[in-house]
Amino acid sequence: MTTTSERLGLTPSQTVGPYLSIGLTWEDGPYVVPEDTPGSILVTGRVYDGQGQLVTDGLVETWQADPDGRFAHADDPRGAVESQLPGFRGFGRCNTDADGSFRIVTVKPGPLPTPDGDTEAPHLNVSVFARGLLDRVVTRLYFPDEAEANAADPVLNAVDPDRRATLIAEATPDGYHLEIRLQGENETVFFDV
Repeated sequence: MTTTSERLGLTPSQTVGPYLSIGLTWEDGPYVVPEDTPGSILVTGRVYDGQGQLVTDGLVETWQADPDGRFAHADDPRGAVESQLPGFRGFGRCNTDADGSFRIVTVKPGPLPTPDGDTEAPHLNVSVFARGLLDRVVTRLYFPDEAEANAADPVLNAVDPDRRATLIAEATPDGYHLEIRLQGENETVFFDV
């Protein structure tokens, strides 16, 4: 008797893709806040693989505090607090498109206290899912107009000074832009979480 796998052959194993567009997207994904929210900003970027090629089938997620530096989540050590900003979700998700780019509509988060009394600079937590990855990679986006806060940020200070620039976005007319390089020259700093 011939089994199905003998008849059809084995299915090749998959990493994260191509199922991102089937199971992980939703219509409001790139909107951490509604587009017409006062003070909203556009966070854009592109994702590159280890050969410098654009990743056109990836997914970028962001998670962040609200403008007051609070999370409506049980992991906030000060207690979960609903944001006073109407429509704020704290979470965004966007597929990369044909030119490897992503777009998230959000607001700038506030600074965060650390358990030992320090302060983290305003930042977005960023996860990237892409072909060739068995699990997501996690990084941060820091804001270039927060130089003083960035200089005191304990996480950013733990990064080799020569690589910190990979975490600091560039200002654009309507927000901020971050290039994410998964490997190779100018590889983005990723965190083991």
